[in-house]
Amino acid sequence: MIYLDHAATTPLLPQAREAMLRGHEIWANPSSPHGAGRAARAALEEARGRVAAALGWGGEVIFTSGASEALALAIGQSVVELTHVSDVEHEAVLRLAGGARRWPVDDAGLVADRDAHWDAGPYGLVAVQHVNNETGVIQPLAGVAAMIRAAGGVLLADCAQSAGKIPLPDADLIAISAHKFGGPVGVGALLLRDFALLRPSGGQERGLRGGTENLPGALAMAAALEAGPAWMTEAARLRARLEAGIIAAGGGVVATSSPRSATIGAYRMPGRPAAVQLIRFDGMGLAVSAGSACSSGSMKTSHVLRAMGLEGAAEVIRVSLGRETTEADIDSFLAAWREVAA
Repeated sequence: MIYLDHAATTPLLPQAREAMLRGHEIWANPSSPHGAGRAARAALEEARGRVAAALGWGGEVIFTSGASEALALAIGQSVVELTHVSDVEHEAVLRLAGGARRWPVDDAGLVADRDAHWDAGPYGLVAVQHVNNETGVIQPLAGVAAMIRAAGGVLLADCAQSAGKIPLPDADLIAISAHKFGGPVGVGALLLRDFALLRPSGGQERGLRGGTENLPGALAMAAALEAGPAWMTEAARLRARLEAGIIAAGGGVVATSSPRSATIGAYRMPGRPAAVQLIRFDGMGLAVSAGSACSSGSMKTSHVLRAMGLEGAAEVIRVSLGRETTEADIDSFLAAWREVAA
């Protein structure tokens, strides 16, 4: 199997695996008062500091079970109400959006101009994803953050697809997930500028969540982040090769005019429904997806592509690259693409 679905999950790095084993040797609850518990607590705080350092983050780090929990924690325990979300947020945010106003995007997948679409407040918590998990589009969060803060709001950024790959944005709260950058499934973090942004609910992690802390996972996440993003240069080269081949074969590339992550691309094969493509590619030993892995089972047209007003949205698949992706993988996929298209 040639695996090109790294945006869904990517393999565990060897150094992350070793860190997990080390964590399992520290057999104690970090919240226990005895000596073994204090040793576990010291290891947990070591991991917390390493995660912050690897990400260049000067604020607080709260360990969670992943980005979905981090987003739910940020929204559910925010001291201000969620008032705005972009139209292309992950389902983990949209499920919690309630009556929040939607911020539209243009046909390039970028949040629309303030003058035309930014309504008159009040502003509370505003959720805008950093890198879209279906198209790879990178939102201009520096300008967005300034706009939101000038309007009295707080910015929550879903960075599940950007953490460990490109620099973090200037946001007040940031959600990350370890298994997107080579760490294990089941651990992530909520980064926050200040604990005053959230209401404690009791339990662990400064009273912000219940459950015993996942020490092996936290150590593994730190190790995965410390592996660094140097591989992204090669990913950019491979993605360029992929897209040149798709265009040459009559395919389309979504959001070519926008800044995009080198690891994620959305591609249209005119006349071939995405469901048909997935079946054919899977039968040829190629793992790709249609939109988000979290919603692909429904086979509904992507809400992200609908928000962009994309023609032929039902014919779009996602190809996502990882550290392990090779030029031979890309060439094999392009050969399969040409066969399916024909």
